[in-house]
Amino acid sequence: MDFELRPLSRAEAAAADAEALIVLWRDADDHDTPSAEDALGRWVQHAVRDGDLGRDAGQWLAGHRVAGGRARRVVAVRCGDGSARKVRQAVASAWGALKAAPPRTLLIQMGATDEAALAAAVLGIAEASYRYTTTLSKPQPRALQRVVVGVADAPALHGAFEWAVATVHGQELAKEWANRPANHARPVDLARAAQALAGPDVEVEVLGPKEVEKLGMGALLAVARGSHEPLRFIVLRYQGAPKREAPVVLVGKGITFDTGGISLKPAADMDEMKFDMSGAASVLGVFAALPRLRPALNVVGLIPACENMPGGGATKPGDVVRSMSGQTIEILNTDAEGRLILCDALTYAQRFKPRAIVDVATLTGACVIALGAVRSGLYANDDALAQALLQAGEAALDPCWRMPLDDDYAEALKSNFADVANVGGRPAGSVTAAKFLQRFVGDTPWAHLDIAGTAWKGGKDKGATGRPVPLLLRYLTELGRRGGGTTRRGRRKGAAA
Repeated sequence: MDFELRPLSRAEAAAADAEALIVLWRDADDHDTPSAEDALGRWVQHAVRDGDLGRDAGQWLAGHRVAGGRARRVVAVRCGDGSARKVRQAVASAWGALKAAPPRTLLIQMGATDEAALAAAVLGIAEASYRYTTTLSKPQPRALQRVVVGVADAPALHGAFEWAVATVHGQELAKEWANRPANHARPVDLARAAQALAGPDVEVEVLGPKEVEKLGMGALLAVARGSHEPLRFIVLRYQGAPKREAPVVLVGKGITFDTGGISLKPAADMDEMKFDMSGAASVLGVFAALPRLRPALNVVGLIPACENMPGGGATKPGDVVRSMSGQTIEILNTDAEGRLILCDALTYAQRFKPRAIVDVATLTGACVIALGAVRSGLYANDDALAQALLQAGEAALDPCWRMPLDDDYAEALKSNFADVANVGGRPAGSVTAAKFLQRFVGDTPWAHLDIAGTAWKGGKDKGATGRPVPLLLRYLTELGRRGGGTTRRGRRKGAAA
């Protein structure tokens, strides 16, 4: 899907060539006086006065060949105060009026707006019009091919527009791979998807079982043992700054299907465990977008990819394995496998001497209970890094919430037979999972995003969301713009609200 940003007044938007036109109508527009040539504005104001266009954000009125307009269909939609959240709601609602016979070309008229609202409109229309087609015998691909966004001051919003378009590209790649069934998204397939991103700005290296064994990644190997599908460890590098500058390392959990292993999951909804590689998919999405944005920093992506299956060679509850860090782990529950593959990846990340590490994982059902599908869980050992991610999430409408990381929680992970157990019981399960990961990052500024509640939707709307690609890209672009990383001055060990 192509996007274009144009400086357009409402009258100019009405005269533009598009099959459909969405007019975002702010509350303040009720009191404006449309110009003589703004027949479209007068039409909407008359509808407001007659009570045909309600006052709540998202309420809409559709018209066919409205006087003074060139588009066949016009949808006027309320967007409240014009904030980013209201704009996203309005765009989704307006698309609902068009999707029964979706247009190929669409103009969204925003007028005077800000960067956040513009980005919300671009991401909102992409989300609303998205279709998955890869494994359908009679696919119905997205009909919408071109979107023009009309604003009052296009040059001032160019940067925000470019960020939004790149984010759509990355988020849709993440959704594509997370949505694919596990037999179409094996570890080897993820590796090929990563290799397809290689280019002048991105280098890709793929390690197989022999290389991983040579590195001593015993925890990753332990998870992969039950599957016939060979594991892959994927390394992506984006260089937007001199090589001497320390990178940000992103680590994405790549469990391409999770049965729970010997600690087998219940059958109900197990099909959704194809989404257990959503962290890996989000890292791929970020690296698809980085060459388009070209932020001035270095980024490394690490994806440990394997299946968690209950085969004859599978790891058993009670087994003890040695991680790449040298720490031994008692595997009390083979369904707590994500933290096992991540811990070796976190140890591997240390070789890059990173300025920060951010891991992304559909890690715990406990996080779903705590935060639902609204916010991702955020754990961090560094206040500055945590604040940067929180702010990025709010700005990108991809929010997270900082959770506690008190040292007392680690007591639950004690083992009589190894340095640490891989689970600590049901209480504070998301916290103890984060405490397990924290053992493998040392003093490096580190954050963990638990996206178990936000990576996909269930029910009739089942499908990947592509989160937290917007959050990560906002964080990285802001970091590149500032030219400075997190510091250790904000680091602390205790709890955070």
